[in-house]
Amino acid sequence: MNGSDQVRDNFRELIEAYALGALDSEERAAVAAHLATGCAECTAALGEAQWLVSQLAYLAPEAVPSDMLRGRLMQTARAESATAKAQARSDSIASKSAIPVWMWGAVAAALLFALYNAHEARVTKDVIERMRASLEEQIQLQNESAKQLAIARREALILTDPKSIRIAMPAANKDLPVLRASWNPELGLVVTGQKVPEPSGNRTLQLWLIPKAPGAKPEPSLTLRPDADGKFELLVANPPDSTSRTKALAITEEPDGGSPQPTTTPIWVGAVAGK
Repeated sequence: MNGSDQVRDNFRELIEAYALGALDSEERAAVAAHLATGCAECTAALGEAQWLVSQLAYLAPEAVPSDMLRGRLMQTARAESATAKAQARSDSIASKSAIPVWMWGAVAAALLFALYNAHEARVTKDVIERMRASLEEQIQLQNESAKQLAIARREALILTDPKSIRIAMPAANKDLPVLRASWNPELGLVVTGQKVPEPSGNRTLQLWLIPKAPGAKPEPSLTLRPDADGKFELLVANPPDSTSRTKALAITEEPDGGSPQPTTTPIWVGAVAGK
């Protein structure tokens, strides 16, 4: 790390305190002078810190001493002042250069204020960290919601588009429900079903595309386990082959993660009839 990087990192540590107005005059002047140099990283960090500080009004209590604390401080100062006056009257031979006792009372009061301010600074820092974590969590949830919404919209388009090919996938076992597939040449393939039993253990259901070409091996596709209610909804945005070269769709039960080639007899099979 070169000298300029070290200087920038040192100022970055003071940015949040600068935004809170918690620096002494010397540190505040140093940070302001550094920002005036046009440091992009520190300027961006200041903007973020100021935004976070603006949000603290909704989360943090007002950072002012309580009535109890102010009362204790004033009581301490008055007691120390009274003690100082009494000692000054009784101790006439004390050196004129000695520190007056009342000053120690002021020092004690200042120390209490300093401790209070340090506590408030720690509380404020904790609030900022919690807010930052909450914002990151909200962003992650929003991204996940946007992703799920995009998937749902794509599935709806595939299911309703007149260009989609409808494929019924009956099961060899008549006790199992019939699955339905819709294959759109531009948007992809959706396979849906209701009351589909869950595979045993850590097994999963895997979709296969059976090519029309004689002797060609089945093309592996995605895997999916039905949810607790038996709902099965598999979206294949980019099928490994096209409808014109695919003879049928099949679903088998495979180990978790899927297989490169089927290891069990297909449970559901549906012929692909091109338009």
